[in-house]
Amino acid sequence: MTVIIEKVLSKDEVGEFRARLDAADWPDAGTVNTAGSLARLVKHNQQLDEAAPLAIDLGNRILRKLAANDQFTAYAHPRLIYPPRFNRYSDGGNYGFHSDSALLHVANSSIVVRGDMSATLFLAEPEEYDGGELEIETASDVQAVKLSAGDMILYPSGALHRVTAVTRGVRIASFFWIQSMIRDAGQRALLYELDQGVQQATRALGGDNPTVQQLAAVYHNLLRRWAET
Repeated sequence: MTVIIEKVLSKDEVGEFRARLDAADWPDAGTVNTAGSLARLVKHNQQLDEAAPLAIDLGNRILRKLAANDQFTAYAHPRLIYPPRFNRYSDGGNYGFHSDSALLHVANSSIVVRGDMSATLFLAEPEEYDGGELEIETASDVQAVKLSAGDMILYPSGALHRVTAVTRGVRIASFFWIQSMIRDAGQRALLYELDQGVQQATRALGGDNPTVQQLAAVYHNLLRRWAET
């Protein structure tokens, strides 16, 4: 299951991020190792050094925004988040089909994040560049994603995915991985759909409606059964 979360960053925030990122030094991604050995063979882009003060500052701002985002919490149930990173594609830059690493070691720490979900937060408008679609293989087809700046997609880290070649302009994004308290992807999807139903029923019937209260109780009991803390 993939989930799109709109307006993680406002247009003003995107503008501020871009002004700072556009002025940054972008080394070739081959010198910045966050991909597995196989993925590195098909990775052709630029990436900020994760230890750069700019990457740390902007990454922390994204994490603060996500902590206050109800939709993100309702689907991801995050336990650990790998610090956000930033990449850049231009002049034919692309990233071939790959799946993300299962275990991600956070630099200069003993923290290991299990990659349950991958996230891409778009920081360039679709009309700024040609190509650059995030393509994700699903059970039935390939989903092509190219979102407005400030919007984000969550998708399974184990799914094969790629970024098509950018043939005009520049594609800039933030990417990171989430370890969920709900390890099973099917359980996460069921909880999210049930939560959305509870929210809709609450708006239609009121929070004191017995049916709404019963649905909410089922949701929390399933969460209690499945969550790993």
